[in-house]
Amino acid sequence: QVQLVESGGGLVQPGGSLRLSCAASGTILSIYVMGWYRQAPGKQRELVATITRGYSTNYADSVKGRFTISRDNAKNTVYLQMNSLKPEDTADYYCKANIRRSTYDEGRWYWGQGTQVTVSS
Repeated sequence: QVQLVESGGGLVQPGGSLRLSCAASGTILSIYVMGWYRQAPGKQRELVATITRGYSTNYADSVKGRFTISRDNAKNTVYLQMNSLKPEDTADYYCKANIRRSTYDEGRWYWGQGTQVTVSS
């Protein structure tokens, strides 16, 4: 069994910062890609940022220069530092990871349950 647990969401004023964390636990051999997605009310879930095991990153244009994704491979954890937050960043943020559980496993995608981020004055 594999679990992804997010933390760090909350209410913040425009211009403020938050740091999200997502820890993977369970039977894990390796994690290739980890990423953050978000879903605002009434909208489709969208990519925010991804990071490979080798630390290559990819960002949505809407968050470039404001958000930073990072990971700690030893802790199977991915982070999202969010600065200069805007009301339009308000959404549920989800962690996603491609996890290989054994040498017989080609890897599959897992989702966390999400953490809410609200940017409002």
